[in-house]
Amino acid sequence: MLRRLLNCCAATLLAAAGLMADTPPHVQTFPLRDTTGLIAPTVKTEAVNYMGRKSVRLTMDGDDRDGLALLPGTDFQDGVIEADIALKTTVPPGVRSPGFVGIAFRVRPDASHYELFYLRPGNSDAPDQAMRNHAVQYSSQPAFGWYRLRREWPSVYESHAELAKETWTKLRIEVAGRSAKLYLNGSPKPSLVVDGLKGEDLHGAVGLWGFTNEEAYFSNVRITPAAPQNLKNESDVAGSWEMRYSSDAGGMEATMDLHRDGDKVTGTWSGPLGDACPVTGTWRSGYVELSFPGEWPKDTPQGAPGPVNAFLTGWIDGDSGKGRMRVEGRADGGWTAKRKQ
Repeated sequence: MLRRLLNCCAATLLAAAGLMADTPPHVQTFPLRDTTGLIAPTVKTEAVNYMGRKSVRLTMDGDDRDGLALLPGTDFQDGVIEADIALKTTVPPGVRSPGFVGIAFRVRPDASHYELFYLRPGNSDAPDQAMRNHAVQYSSQPAFGWYRLRREWPSVYESHAELAKETWTKLRIEVAGRSAKLYLNGSPKPSLVVDGLKGEDLHGAVGLWGFTNEEAYFSNVRITPAAPQNLKNESDVAGSWEMRYSSDAGGMEATMDLHRDGDKVTGTWSGPLGDACPVTGTWRSGYVELSFPGEWPKDTPQGAPGPVNAFLTGWIDGDSGKGRMRVEGRADGGWTAKRKQ
């Protein structure tokens, strides 16, 4: 009898474990047929019928100002955010306004910090190619706005996509740790890939984002969480590192010996760009920005030899690091590093 009882209990536990394994993650849906629960102290939200569907319209007063309406009860880290969004600009005739509309994630409660994917539909069919490439963009507020990212890392955090104003666009954001991808209108291929989100917050609310001189519309938001990656901030950059740089001008291997005093980083780089090149930079919660002078190698076919400046950014996670590196005027690509034991 006891053996039968134990077998029965074991079978029950196995069945329960299987049921838990098959249980889908807690999905949050926001049809946005009304404004109930939206946290929007700085923007105006209204329930409207737009292009045949019930939705929420977001507007705001003032000049050149953005704003957020946070979705209640959201605390998103990794997973998928889906939404339908549309945009109507309200500037006078003859005034060019590509518009802004997007979805923010990992938003702090006071909306002071957040990650953001946004669309500029009016740039999609611009006659100038550079403007066309500003149709889909990423930024991380407040430290990494569009202007800084565009100047420091041209073409990395924005791209072109086929968009239109006053049309519903399906948006899908996939987030995994420090990386995110943006998909549009059901395409299996991402319109923008960000390998190295800039924000230091690993979780936070999801928000609807818009700008002045326009009407931003949102409906059918769906948030599907995934098991979060095991990441922690505050990893130290100090130590000796073996690194690999893969760029459009070819690859190179190097070593870095780094020291940290508070948020200041110093050290040396040794590799194809020179031996013991002096490195300086900053550290913030595990995020590093480094630079050093060097010499472009004579044996590379990409560009004449001569003095160069190199710039690195990225995250340190435990004993590994990853980010982007640009050799000014010569190469752009990604770097990975392992701490020497």
